[in-house]
Amino acid sequence: MSIRTLQPERLWKEFYEICQIPHPSKKEEKMIAYLQEFGKRHNLETRTDAAGNVLICKPATPGYENRKKVILQSHMDMVCEKNNDTQHNFDTDPIQPYIDGEWVKAKGTTLGADNGIGMATELAILASNDLKHPALECLFTVDEETGLTGAFAIDPQLLKGEVLLNLDSEDDGEFFIGCAGGIDTTVTFKYKEEVMPAGLFYFTITVNGLQGGHSGGDIHSNRGNANKILNRFMWQIAKATDLKVASITGGNLRNAIAREASAVCAVPADFKHELTVRANTFAAEIEAEYAISDPGVKVTIDSCERPASMIDEDTTHRLIYSLYACPHGVLRMSDDMPGLVETSTNLAAVKMIDNHEILITTSQRSSTESSKKDAAYMVESVFVLAGAKATHGDGYPGWKPNPKSPIANVVAETYEKLFGKKAKITAIHAGLECGLFLEKYPHLDMVSVGPTMRGVHSPDERLHIGDTEKFWKLITHVLENI
Repeated sequence: MSIRTLQPERLWKEFYEICQIPHPSKKEEKMIAYLQEFGKRHNLETRTDAAGNVLICKPATPGYENRKKVILQSHMDMVCEKNNDTQHNFDTDPIQPYIDGEWVKAKGTTLGADNGIGMATELAILASNDLKHPALECLFTVDEETGLTGAFAIDPQLLKGEVLLNLDSEDDGEFFIGCAGGIDTTVTFKYKEEVMPAGLFYFTITVNGLQGGHSGGDIHSNRGNANKILNRFMWQIAKATDLKVASITGGNLRNAIAREASAVCAVPADFKHELTVRANTFAAEIEAEYAISDPGVKVTIDSCERPASMIDEDTTHRLIYSLYACPHGVLRMSDDMPGLVETSTNLAAVKMIDNHEILITTSQRSSTESSKKDAAYMVESVFVLAGAKATHGDGYPGWKPNPKSPIANVVAETYEKLFGKKAKITAIHAGLECGLFLEKYPHLDMVSVGPTMRGVHSPDERLHIGDTEKFWKLITHVLENI
């Protein structure tokens, strides 16, 4: 059964077409071209600003000419994550969606429902002739996932609407009127390459089977971080014997919790048996610790050939100790909104790059600007003490909640009328583009909505079919009654 047969058919058809077009962050050229062609094909005013953001406008239907112009907004890039055993080139290959019970998933990769389903909703509305709505500005932004570049650079003259519906949330019945700001911290260790001695036991340690997930929306879930787990074992072995490290890699994207990590190491030959015992004990401990949040976690050791080189011992020591000390997870819960994470940090990735450097990427989030900076400086301090260089990105602002938002109340009331359930108006511990829109368009009344998604930013990403149909009904009814 194809997803194109799901209801509403027009929505799922557009989502399927989006899946066929490669659209990684910073490589949205094909999607931009598709959107431009879409607007032209439907005889709709279409504009593209210098950043690559695309705006497609649709006039009001008869009787709705005097209502407030509405902006529908989603981002066109997707997070590109795949399982290690999956052969997939995100620059050229289409996503392969399939139906699994109540969910739509992708074969071995992220699905791109974040934010492909938002884009599909806009396109389906633009292509429809039987919906009632005010004048619409459908905005598609670039590079949301790696820095909100499109929202940062949006032309202040591009939008004329008064109300904005951001279609980038992930929970049915929860509507967001605020979000966290964020800042990235990048750390670099310089190391000396030395010859790996002969006569040792050489092995690869691998941590996998973790769920990973969104570094904002899932950070409170106590899911394991592969970088932290891998380094924890390496630290233990380094305390017990002479551990040599040839290579280390873990995680991928700054906005994803690391699911997999591995290192190639060596220990004295007479420590081989002890290493095996310690590895088995450690694996059992980790499986017990994460039995609920990450029941699939695995820690394994496999012998390997002698590597040609290794990281010098001084850098190895400083790297292992600083990674152990580096904070990861929730730092503070909100006092204003019970259950909401206020401040967090994500130890996202550890990579060996050119010029004998080890690159560590972290991401900090907070709904409080001062706490966001404090978290970044905490991470910087750990690694500077270890002799590394740390730099911070420009960051992006949070979105201060407006509990009196008229559009949020309209959406919540419409949801309750349609589905007989009370909606929840809250804030989210993730980065949305709304805070940046407010800087350019301070008059905007905004709310963020979306269908239920789980496992976003990981190959476990899935989109709930029934809630997607509800989402379509909600948006179309809001437009009719706004």
